[in-house]
Formats: sequence, structure tokens, C-alpha cells
Amino acid sequence: MNTGEDAQGLRKIIDLTRLISLVILAIHFYLVCYQAFLQWGLNSAITDNLFTNIARVGLFKSLLLPKLAALVFLTISLIGAKGRKDEKQQLKPIIAYLLTGMLLYFISTLYLYLQMEKQLSAVLYMGIMMTGYLLMLSGGTLLSRLIKANLNTDVFNSESETFPQEERLLENEYSINLPAKYRLKDKVRSSWINIINPFRGILVAGTPGAGKSYFVIRHIIEQHIKKGFSMFVYDFKYDDLSRIAYNMLLKYQGNYKVKPKFWVISLDEILHRCNPLEPGTMEDITDAAEASRTIMFGLNRDWIKKTGDFFVESAINFVTAVIWFLRKYEDGKYCTLPHAIELMQVEYDKLFAVMDEQEEVRTLINPFISALKRKAAPQLEGQIASAKIGLGRLASPQLYYVLSGNDFTLDINNPEEPKIVCMGNNPQKQQIYGAVLSLYISKMIKLVNRKGQLKSSLVFDEFPSIFLNGTDGLLATCRSNLVSVTLAVQTYEQLKKDYGSEQADVLVGIVGNVISGQVIGDTAKKMSENFGKIMQDRQSLSINSSDVSVSKSTQLDYAIPAAKIATLSSGEFVGIVSDNPDQKVALKMFHAEIQNDHKTIALEEAGFKPIPKVSQVSYGEVMENYIKIKYDIEQLVNRECERLKGKYGVNEDMAEKGDSSGDEQAVVL
Repeated sequence: MNTGEDAQGLRKIIDLTRLISLVILAIHFYLVCYQAFLQWGLNSAITDNLFTNIARVGLFKSLLLPKLAALVFLTISLIGAKGRKDEKQQLKPIIAYLLTGMLLYFISTLYLYLQMEKQLSAVLYMGIMMTGYLLMLSGGTLLSRLIKANLNTDVFNSESETFPQEERLLENEYSINLPAKYRLKDKVRSSWINIINPFRGILVAGTPGAGKSYFVIRHIIEQHIKKGFSMFVYDFKYDDLSRIAYNMLLKYQGNYKVKPKFWVISLDEILHRCNPLEPGTMEDITDAAEASRTIMFGLNRDWIKKTGDFFVESAINFVTAVIWFLRKYEDGKYCTLPHAIELMQVEYDKLFAVMDEQEEVRTLINPFISALKRKAAPQLEGQIASAKIGLGRLASPQLYYVLSGNDFTLDINNPEEPKIVCMGNNPQKQQIYGAVLSLYISKMIKLVNRKGQLKSSLVFDEFPSIFLNGTDGLLATCRSNLVSVTLAVQTYEQLKKDYGSEQADVLVGIVGNVISGQVIGDTAKKMSENFGKIMQDRQSLSINSSDVSVSKSTQLDYAIPAAKIATLSSGEFVGIVSDNPDQKVALKMFHAEIQNDHKTIALEEAGFKPIPKVSQVSYGEVMENYIKIKYDIEQLVNRECERLKGKYGVNEDMAEKGDSSGDEQAVVL
């Protein structure tokens, strides 16, 4: 026990051993330098007799043994010494003191053999030897003040925040496997990020430059095409991903039972044409309503947060009525988005008179007809103008040309005709192009997410740049239909801004596989909370006047703190993967650096073939199509107006019809 008596007894023992060391040195000096002491008159008969007897002891028969004996006793005294602890004390000066002192302590013997006066030789020998002795004493004293506790010097707590990760390669016919390396304590180990069930949804997050496309999405495209998936790729920066998809199809086309065809929808460069309002895919008016809502929300992203607003719903209903009228008119002969845009530009009296003939449309346009009959022009314009203005931005000859053709259909996972479809956007025109592509995608998802189709993979780069109505429903049902959905976003805040906080929360919470690169703010905090906590080592240090106390403990803390997610390097990802009932994954969480063979990838991309161009479409063909669409609508309205005149007569005859429809038509005609 560390009582006062014990401490006092220890000090006495230390003093005694140090005194013994000094006595041995004093006897050694007197015997070795006796001639000098004799000349100085520092001798007597008593001391001579005493030291003569002592000299007969074997310890003093050589020069080295008494030095070593004195050094041993000095060392013993220093071992028991307890100096005041100093956390600033460094080891290097202590070692310098000890080595210098030891060197002087033993090298002093040379002065006994030099040709000089005995007195000078004795003074130099004793002086240098004692200097060395004092330096060793000082160094040993300082050593007792050094804190010997090996504290954790990991400033960022990197080692404690490491955890075991999956090192096995787990494959199946649908899996995505990414090679990686991770850190476990002070070692770097190889691992695999195994997405063995991609049908539970994949969310890839990361700020620009985090490596989403290069380290993750390109591998998803390659591995799914290699495994025979039909595929849709939304390529925000066309043709970065489209070129990869095309060349992967060329490389692995032999893996398909039926070779897929490759199609591209690019609104900047005309390659292929497709009608998103294909009549055969619109079975009832709800399909028209869904298409209308998608296109209007795509053009006016703020409307997503105003669902249910009178003027918002009025504009959507108006577009729904126009689309469904064209679908029913002559079995959808003019059912395209360009025809719908042109029909909306017709004067209200003629437009509503013609549309009122369709029984299923009448309910939708009744509020507009009532406003027209009451001559409430401001109200009518408020209900319709926002739809006309928004869709009017799409009135481009090039857009009309792409949207009015039928080169292919959007059922990409049709077993008899599988497809690889890429849709390219332009970041500089994303507000306009995004609305059109949203309509394509919405229609495509309805055709893909059905039973009995091929396994398919939908990849959305920069997902918030488009509006996809019912994404949560897609993610909830796609697993049973073998549809893999990959959503790439920059941050949760971006998703919340474009889709609203409620929808963003649902999308982030419903996916089963999350891969996140560097993100900051609320996104990093949300990710960190989802990853959970692990047991981590903790140390604390307490210093008093003579001792140091170190305590070690474990504490449950975040496995991957938000600050760490905010400082990830490019190619470094954190996340969670999901598993299957028949293929369990115990270690689902990961924090690793995905390993890309940069030289091989660069060499492979250098050999990529460009996406083949279709026959050049001339400006004249585009304008001819543009004019034809306008002419189609003009002729449609004129034919219907003439038919109505013949059916009800003019003015008086129509007034005799007596119903609201006839009254309106009488006013119109």
C-alpha cells in the first residue's frame, strides 16, 4: 500500500544505494589517483592503512569493476525514484543525457594513460568521470518524470471506428459485386460489396466528383448486361453512360437468348423516335391523368408541393381531357404530345365544343365550359393558362419530331423483344427536357413493372432532374417483378427540394441497398444514424504530483460519424446492403474504397465504339413534320365543327337542343 511510511522507507533505500555508489567512486578515486592525493597532502597513515586493506578486495583490483559497481548502484537508486510527472517531457533529451554521461563516464580512463603531470591527470580523470556520472543521474531523474502510459495517438479515432466487413465474394444470377479494400484497426484488408438482391432498390449518393458513375454505376451497367438484363439508362450527361451501355451490349450480347436492340432518345441529337402517348398503352382515362400529372409536375416542380391546389388540379385536368380526347378520337390517330400541345392552342369556344362530344371527357371539361358560358374569362385563363404556357415551351420542331414517331415501344423487358434503352438529357436544358423524359420514363415503368417479363435494370443518373410519379410504389413492387432500380442523387437535400420532404423521406427509407460517397449536412447525419453504432475503445489520463493513472473503457458510438462521411475521398464509400432468405449476409455495413483497375478501364474506353448514327434527318423533314402536326389539328377542329353544324344545325336549331352541350355549341358556332 502506498502509505507515508512506505514512501519514506523507499526514499531511505534510494539514498543509501546512491551513497554506496558515491562511496565506491570515492575509494576508487583515492586508490587510482593516490600519487596526486599524496602531492596535495590529502593522505594520512590511518586512511592509507584502511584503503590498503580495501584495495585487497577483488572489486578494486581493476579500473573497470568499481566503475560498473558504482553504475549498478546508481541504476538501482534511479529505478526506485519517482519524480514529478511532466506530460511535456520528451524521451530524446533523456537519451541524450544518458548516452553522453555514459560516454564520458567510461572514456575518462584514457586520461590516466596520457603523458602529463599526475595532478592534472587526476583532476581530468575525476572531473570527466563525475561529469558523466552527474549526466546519467540527471537523465535517470528525468526518466522518472516521463509518462510511460501508451496513450492512443489516433487524433481522428480512425482505428476505433473500424469494424469487420464482408470479405467473401457472394454471387448469384442477379448480384452486383464490387471489389474493395477496408481498414480494420491498423491493417488494410480486401473485401467485397455484395449487392445480392438489387431488386430491393439501390440508392447511390454523393456530391459531384465523389465517384458515383465511375466506381458504382458503370459496374452496375456492365454486370447486369453481362447477366442478361434488359436495361433502361437515364443518362443526365449524355453520352457518358450510354456509350458504356452500348459497348457492354456488344461485348456480352451472346449472353442473351434473344439479342436486345439498342435505342437512344436524345432531344439534342435525333437518333430514334418514340411516342410516349402510344394509344395501345393507354387503356383508360387514368393513364391520361397520370401522363398529364407527370408532364405538368416535370415542367413546374413547385407544383409537387401544391398537390390539391385548385389552379394546379385545373391545369392537370385540362391536359388530361386533351390527351384522352385524342386517344379516343379515331382510335388514337393523333394521340401524341405534339398534337395535344397544338390542340390546346385552339380557341376555347371551338375547343370545348369539339371536346364536349366525347362522353368521358365531358366531366373533366365541364368546369371550363361553365366558366366560358358565364364569361368568366379571368377564371378560365387562370385554370388553363399555366398548362398552355408550360407545354408551349415544348413547341419545338425537333421535339415534335422525336415525340411523334414510333421507332420502338417502351416495353424494354418484353421476352420476345428485349431492349437496351438510353435517354439523354442536357444539363443546360434540363427544365424542359426533364419534363419530356419524365413522361417517357413514367410510361416505360408502367410497361416494365409487370409479371412474366424479363429481368430488367433501371438506372437513373441524377434522379432529381426528372419527376417520376409513384417512385415509392415502384420500389415497393419491383422486387416481385425482377426490376432493379438504381437511383443516383447528390444529396438528400437535393431530393427534398425537387420531390418534397415527405416523398424524399419515403424514397430514402424504402431502398434496401445504400451506397454513399462524400455527402455533407443533413444527408451525412441521416446516413450516419442509419448505419447505427458499434463498441469503441476509450482512454483517459490523470496526472498527479507523483503518479499517472490511465483508465480504459468501451463505449457505444456511431460506427461511421457524419463528419467522416463528409470527408470521404473519391472512390471511398459507406453503406448497407440487403440479403436474401437463402443467402444471408451477416456483415451488411461497409466503409471501404472500391478498387477500379484504372489502366484497364482507360484502355477499354479508348477502344469503345461510338453509338451508331441513324440516317441523317434533314431540317426539311423536321419542319415538314412540325407543319403536318399543326395541319392535323387544324383539320380535326374544322371537320368536327362542320360535323356539329350538320348535326345540330346553326343557331336556332342548336338552341332547340336544350341541353348544356347544345347551348354551348350554339354559342360557339
